[in-house]
Amino acid sequence: MNKNLSLFEQSQTLIPGGVNSPVRAFGSVGGTPIFFKKGLGSRLWDENDKEYIDYINSWGPMILGHANPEVLDAVKQASQNSLSFGAPTSRELAIAEEIIKLVPSIEQVRLVSSGTEATMSAIRVARGYTGRDKIVKFEGCYHGHADALLVKAGSGALTFGQPSSAGVPEDVAKHTLTLPYNHTQALEDLFASSGDEIACVIIEPVVGNMNLIIPHQEFLQSLRTFCTKHGAVLIFDEVMTGFRVDLGGAQTLFDVIPDMTTLGKVIGGGLPVGAFGGKKEIMQQLAPLGPVYQAGTLSGNPVAVAAGLKTLELIQRPHFFTKLTAITSNLVDGLTASAQQKNIDFCARHVGGMFGMYFSKKAPDSFDEIMQSDRDAFKKFFHLMLNEGIYFGPSAFEAGFVSAVHSEEDIKLTLKAADKAFNTL
Repeated sequence: MNKNLSLFEQSQTLIPGGVNSPVRAFGSVGGTPIFFKKGLGSRLWDENDKEYIDYINSWGPMILGHANPEVLDAVKQASQNSLSFGAPTSRELAIAEEIIKLVPSIEQVRLVSSGTEATMSAIRVARGYTGRDKIVKFEGCYHGHADALLVKAGSGALTFGQPSSAGVPEDVAKHTLTLPYNHTQALEDLFASSGDEIACVIIEPVVGNMNLIIPHQEFLQSLRTFCTKHGAVLIFDEVMTGFRVDLGGAQTLFDVIPDMTTLGKVIGGGLPVGAFGGKKEIMQQLAPLGPVYQAGTLSGNPVAVAAGLKTLELIQRPHFFTKLTAITSNLVDGLTASAQQKNIDFCARHVGGMFGMYFSKKAPDSFDEIMQSDRDAFKKFFHLMLNEGIYFGPSAFEAGFVSAVHSEEDIKLTLKAADKAFNTL
């Protein structure tokens, strides 16, 4: 009996589409979603007891691998003192201190429960701070499912061929201006015509929601220059890249410092935590100090923060990111070499522990270029690898993630499966 199929059929009667987040539905690759029951280290086990090497890692948070014993112990200890208070705790202060210490742009920070909350709140603060309405985002960048941000969005919206969403009023969407990623001239033109009306620009400094797209240094630096010149707030959405591509995030890697930063994923260690922070003068627009309202019953949840604190502690160990980057490099170099030996149009690349795979001759730099990749080839490759127990993201538009506990043996087994898959292709 295929338990995955049975569970999916039951789920579809009770849950829209049978899933609680669209990309889980395997909509762009076909087949039945995998229902997992256990994770340990670099491995997952599904309801049929099949074992997989995991390259999704809960879409990024599991940088230490699944069921890290030190993180589990921190969660256990915290949970014994109650799951929630709805009141301040010393752990909130502790994780705020860690975030401010590690992320260059953040002078003050507020905790929330998701990346969507973080980006939505950061934009509200930026609008309150500047007194302006217009916001700028980039094609294919996904910043959560707040109304104003579901305009030419990435992630699940791309997977289902719907770069926008029904239910978003035109009166809301009209304030969102969209530009092509890595296009400095378009950026310059927009600021020349509308710069003094723009409240903020929000960007994934390394894109992970239309597969992995790496920014041109000139593009990011120009963005910083234009925002400064016109008084617009520059927001780096580092929900995915924060503590994943480098200890200080993409902003330290590319040496471009935003006014505000949004965080999530890694700072929760696998539990729901988000955060947004930035310059003190901007953050003090928030209630109870200022006129911008934001609240959350479970914000700074003590159990989730305990997991995040332990994770942030462990990733600061010597050579952590050097080793993570090296193992990820071995994976993408091996995949690319295997495909090239068989004359398949394929390439892969990475930033830190985050990687992208593309069925195209060159790695894409923009939304238009990623849309030209061979999605049918990816679909076949995905299922061939899944059959071999290799779990990549079920979409050609999602980045992948390596954890610190992925071993050389894991990479060897993955490349062996990929070689077999490329032969079939």
